[in-house]
Amino acid sequence: MSNTGSTSAAAGGSSSSAASSSDTASASASASGSASASGSESAGSGGMDFAAALPEKIKSAGVIKIGTDATYQPNEYLDADGKTVIGMDVELFDAIAAKFGVKTEWIPTGFDSIILGVSSGKYDVGVSSFTVNADRMKEVTMVSYFKAGTQWVTQKGNPKGVDPQNACGMKVAVQKGTVQVDDLDARSKACTDAGKEAITPLVDPDQAKVTAMVQSGKADAMLVDLPPAIAAVDLTGGAVELLGEQYDSAPYGYVLPKDQTAFAEGIVEALKALEADGTYKQILTKWKTEGGAITDFAVNPSVG
Repeated sequence: MSNTGSTSAAAGGSSSSAASSSDTASASASASGSASASGSESAGSGGMDFAAALPEKIKSAGVIKIGTDATYQPNEYLDADGKTVIGMDVELFDAIAAKFGVKTEWIPTGFDSIILGVSSGKYDVGVSSFTVNADRMKEVTMVSYFKAGTQWVTQKGNPKGVDPQNACGMKVAVQKGTVQVDDLDARSKACTDAGKEAITPLVDPDQAKVTAMVQSGKADAMLVDLPPAIAAVDLTGGAVELLGEQYDSAPYGYVLPKDQTAFAEGIVEALKALEADGTYKQILTKWKTEGGAITDFAVNPSVG
């Protein structure tokens, strides 16, 4: 299935299944709502002039170009048409864009290319379940909007006997470019430092393929954020299951160019307005991700 970008008005979204990621972008309408519905009004935002916070490039185009890895259900993934990007992240950022009075163009690409794409100007914003961390904030500005941790996932019944506290010698799948790659590297080093067999990482840029490795038995387990872990159980009909509890919970952040702090502050105010009028909770509840709701939206938040 090929991936194409989708231009949407504010607050779009429906449910379906995911596909793979590529870097092709063409506009296709996702139609549910209108960017002009909220315009640049500042209801619940203390008089914020959202339009004034927009970078000139976005203001002139009337569209925010967004890089996203559309393989991460339920947060961002492709609808049944194979072109329209939907999900919790999509619907929430569409609602934010409406506050600024502009539309969104969602451009599927590889997760590990998004930050570079934002820094180079290829994308205006990166929205792809990015965990906020110090290394990323050295390169870009981030705005926190959600929170999730890492979850172990195995085949149903954990037939390989995976122990999260001792996964030495196991084959563990992770998505390329994610914090789970670093997590796995650290765990594997601890194994070899203790004279045990290293963990074998199975890395793929497509989260759907990572899940498939566990379902098929090619991987003994996978590490992934909690929302897509829960979705994986549903998508596989229960062929995989969660192992233990999520850990290292941290905020997700929108990715902006390093120098766009004014735009970032505007996004914070838009999030506050959406939280105040109930839209934020409504969107998260629709996508069954309300457990990750936060209220302390911030630009470059402090993280451990």
